[in-house]
Amino acid sequence: MSPRTLFRRLALIEAVTWTLLLIGMVLKYVTATTELGVRIGGGLHGLAFLAYVAATVYVAIDGRWTAARAALGLASAVIPYATLPFERSAERRGLLADRWRLGPGAGGTGEAPRTGVERLLAATLRRPVATVVIGAVVVLAVFAALLVVGPPVPRG
Repeated sequence: MSPRTLFRRLALIEAVTWTLLLIGMVLKYVTATTELGVRIGGGLHGLAFLAYVAATVYVAIDGRWTAARAALGLASAVIPYATLPFERSAERRGLLADRWRLGPGAGGTGEAPRTGVERLLAATLRRPVATVVIGAVVVLAVFAALLVVGPPVPRG
């Protein structure tokens, strides 16, 4: 999967799960009918958020985005639906490639990594199945840890 496809899909998924979470919040706090929407929508959104963050880091490193651009991409996940205009902006600016720059062989340009972070990224691109499995385990572990910690408690 190309950086462009990965980033587009996760930007859309992140926005869709915002919708689920917001509907759940309306059901819980406005209509006071059920908390189930927040539990399901919030859980799905949490997973989508973590996956979008991971994808943004990958695409930013591979595309050599500036730190400011990468930070803006990460921040777009915090504001409802902001991942969509950020993705369109990144596309217009030519920041989303059809191939991984650090990818192996014909799948990428085969460009040599320059930094330790780029070497790590290149290694994970050479083993995509293992990377996805390890990434899913890490995302689920972070998600589980956040569930243990629990939601933020209002002050007062």
